[in-house]
Amino acid sequence: MNQPSSPFSKQQLLPQEETLEVLKQKGELYIGIPKENQYQEKRVCLTPDAVNALVANGHRVLIESGAGNGANFLDIDYTNAGAEITRDTKKVFSCPIILKVEPPSLSEIDFLNPQTIVISALQIKTQRKEYFEAMAKKRLTAIAFEYIRDEDGNYPAVRSLSEIAGISSILIASELMATTNKGNGLMLGNISGVPPVEVVIIGAGTVGEFAARSALGLGANIKVFDNSITKLRKLQTNLNRTVYTSTIQPKNLIKALKRCDVAIGATRGKNRSPVVVSSSMVENMKKGAVVIDVSIDMGGCFETSEVTTHNKPTIEKFGVIHYGVPNIPSRYPRTSSISISNIFTPYLLKIGEDGGLEHSLHFDKGLRNGLYMYHGILTNKSVGDWFGLNYSDINFLIF
Repeated sequence: MNQPSSPFSKQQLLPQEETLEVLKQKGELYIGIPKENQYQEKRVCLTPDAVNALVANGHRVLIESGAGNGANFLDIDYTNAGAEITRDTKKVFSCPIILKVEPPSLSEIDFLNPQTIVISALQIKTQRKEYFEAMAKKRLTAIAFEYIRDEDGNYPAVRSLSEIAGISSILIASELMATTNKGNGLMLGNISGVPPVEVVIIGAGTVGEFAARSALGLGANIKVFDNSITKLRKLQTNLNRTVYTSTIQPKNLIKALKRCDVAIGATRGKNRSPVVVSSSMVENMKKGAVVIDVSIDMGGCFETSEVTTHNKPTIEKFGVIHYGVPNIPSRYPRTSSISISNIFTPYLLKIGEDGGLEHSLHFDKGLRNGLYMYHGILTNKSVGDWFGLNYSDINFLIF
């Protein structure tokens, strides 16, 4: 006997999945940019063009008067871009989001309101335990821009500043060799009939690559040393030409240093740079040769290197000129500021589109990698291990 047919199929009677679109509510950001007070720091986080882009997207930017002067961005430039200018430092630090190049000092942390978001460099090697304890007390959320990863897993801020440091190292060496700076009078250039300047580069990372690119562009002969064959191979590929490369073998390095006019130190280590060039190696270098130790901020890879300042950038040992300024990119603050601004701006616009930092942290793993403090809770393992502080995995806090 046939059953009467139902107007609904069996499939229709089963519960069906429904896809719901989760709408992100766009948020208005209120960003404060205080004047950098760190010694010889002249960079600023946002250029007037970046401010204009943020204001055009409905965000507010409050800038302390004179914050851009070091990079030759005037208050009127920011005003024309739509920013608000104030001379009141405390008012700037009262903004919900603070952008800085250098990490805030303990006195600046006192100015911050509880639950403020701070985006700046961390510079873990220069910090103390009290810094993180003060942040925790204010329940701050803090992001270190040097730890932010892009979609390819790279660190865009570190790479950008390393590019500047690499190019700068060759430009600085060129200046120091001029007799006006009591140098040996050689010029970095491929002059017909004149033997080219010999440049030794120790380290084949981003700094080494861009130092090599600049030296080759000026007509110098280069020799690059690194213990990573992969890095040496990548450097040759990126330069698109064959250059002298070698692992760091004492015999080859000593021979190259004896003949070179310029030596660039660009090695990095986990906690400090390994000392690759001993005092006796420097003693056997040419008189008037120039050493630019770019890795001085991590101890330096030349045994004879010492930390110097922009005002007095060089010392002389064994007749060899040593340059040991840690913050080389701040020598060119306008270029460095534009570079930093190019990194900050897309993230800020994305945070606004996502409806705030909380949402962005959910969706952006690379941004989450830069987070080291979340509502006063330390979330970075490296910081916790370094200073003996308790830390929590951010994935357990926001998911």
